[in-house]
Amino acid sequence: MNRNLTDVRGFKVRGAHIGIKSKRRDLALIVSDVPASAAGVFTRNKVRAAPVTLSAKHLENGLAQAIVVTSGNANACTGEEGEKAAQAVAEKLAQELGIPVEEVIVAATGVIGVRFPTDKVLKGIEYNVKYLSSRRVYGSMVANAIMTTDTFHKESFQSFKLGGRVVNMAGIAKGAGMIHPNMATMLAFVVTDAAIKPALLKQCMNSVTERTFNMISVDGDTSTNDSAVVMANGMAGNPEIVKKDEDYRVFHDKLEEMCRDLAMAIVSDGEGATKLIEYKVVNARSEQAARKIVRTVSNSNLVRTAMFGRDPNWGRIIAAVGRAGVDLDPNKIDIYLGGSNPVQVSERGGVADFDMKKLRRILRSARINVLIDLHQGNSEAVGWGTDMSYEYIRINAEYTS
Repeated sequence: MNRNLTDVRGFKVRGAHIGIKSKRRDLALIVSDVPASAAGVFTRNKVRAAPVTLSAKHLENGLAQAIVVTSGNANACTGEEGEKAAQAVAEKLAQELGIPVEEVIVAATGVIGVRFPTDKVLKGIEYNVKYLSSRRVYGSMVANAIMTTDTFHKESFQSFKLGGRVVNMAGIAKGAGMIHPNMATMLAFVVTDAAIKPALLKQCMNSVTERTFNMISVDGDTSTNDSAVVMANGMAGNPEIVKKDEDYRVFHDKLEEMCRDLAMAIVSDGEGATKLIEYKVVNARSEQAARKIVRTVSNSNLVRTAMFGRDPNWGRIIAAVGRAGVDLDPNKIDIYLGGSNPVQVSERGGVADFDMKKLRRILRSARINVLIDLHQGNSEAVGWGTDMSYEYIRINAEYTS
């Protein structure tokens, strides 16, 4: 069994079925033995679920000790009743653990605009807190408990050294549709036993999110519930990271690596997807400009349907580049499709001389690389998306039925 959340010092978890969904697990608890530095990044959608608003407020002091996640009901667009429900969930877990309510992070995922089953959740918390455990099998149960339309649970784990001490880090995530984070129902939770100042952890999480969770797209829909939270309880015993030194850089790189793993797991599980597509923009004037182009192209319905249909219509790609809102010279753009031995389909914004048979073979692959060279600077960005299939339409047409 792979190492997971339970292999991080000082964390106990529980994943259980409490009846929000008919059969599958729908309650997840993640608890640190001690208060932890914590940071979160949340949806920028103006319509925010009640748990998002509450958790953002609770993280203002940079501390947390527990996370509670419910699956099957988003508690979004539920008005004052939903706000009271989120507060009640936080208060119940705080009471059961004997910790301040401000140190409880609340998250939810599922159908929007449905009354939240508060009583059922409160009873579920009361019953399941006593079964919190660091047994490894429980880690996978938690990852399973936050799923909705996901076809597999998403976990990541790694160990590394900070200040001569071995540090562990683990993460879980969920998401398959409504994915176009702008920090869909995308959730991600990372725990580590590293010691790091809350302010630096927040800076680190913000930076990492821009290059990972904010660079994936399945369908262009930013959810009401997007949340990515990291907790660092310091129980590895490393010297606390208090400035942007070498230990900070190591921690930043490892957190980015983990969040990239989770982000790619989300996009590879895209609803109805048959292909995972990596988009890379190079030689841009700035990283921000490159990211903007990546997000525009990966989110293009015309590009994604062409990928599904194995249609070598590279004009859809360059058209999406042109509407990304980035100042560029279209007569300098080269576009390549493929991996280690790609086909150049556009040369200086015009038609390249390429092998159509080879290109069609590439488009039959389950993984496709798209490289866009702007020839205008030294910056780059990479992101990931999927194709759009008939199955995506079916899944989402029947979501609440």
